[in-house]
Amino acid sequence: DLVWRLLDLEPGMRVLDLACGHGVLANALAARGCRVTGLDSSAVFLERARADATDAEFVAGDMRALPAWTGRFDRVVNWTSAFGYFDDVTNRTVLAEMARVLKSGGRVALDLDNLTKFLMSCTPSRITASRGDDLLVDHNSMDPLTARFEVRRTVIRDGRARNLTFVKRLFGFPELRDWCSAAGFTVVAGYGEDGEPLTADHHRMIVTAALP
Repeated sequence: DLVWRLLDLEPGMRVLDLACGHGVLANALAARGCRVTGLDSSAVFLERARADATDAEFVAGDMRALPAWTGRFDRVVNWTSAFGYFDDVTNRTVLAEMARVLKSGGRVALDLDNLTKFLMSCTPSRITASRGDDLLVDHNSMDPLTARFEVRRTVIRDGRARNLTFVKRLFGFPELRDWCSAAGFTVVAGYGEDGEPLTADHHRMIVTAALP
């Protein structure tokens, strides 16, 4: 409902779900009558998405260099913190690719962590999950020079431990607004997870932007 409203979607529109994951959103939009293409780099995710698909199309690809889809889509959706995992020059390239595959007047929506709320609620470490003697423990750190948030995760299961590291780029609205403008977008707006104008109390930041 939120995506439908913020992007002013209509049945028959061509929609690209960029970094579609398991295809939950893509399939939901297709069920409402949109002509949806989901793109992801994970073969495992795409297999799951296709298994649940009705009318959506799913393709393997890289958001840094999208197929020859120039001017193909009415809307691009990039949901659930699926933007910002490359260096900043490449992240800007991803935005430019979104603009390239959109028609004139097309619109994009990106769903990300709200930087202000995220930093207010962040703790250096926490037990994220526990079940008996099994634990999932996260150790968090933020690099203020790069705005990259690193999670060092320790998973203890059946007495064995393994370590994982996740890094994601965090954005404030003014920075991402300026990046969108540089990529050719206009009318850049920010909303929270309830669809209302973005505030410091929102957990999510949804950025919408339109091409001229």
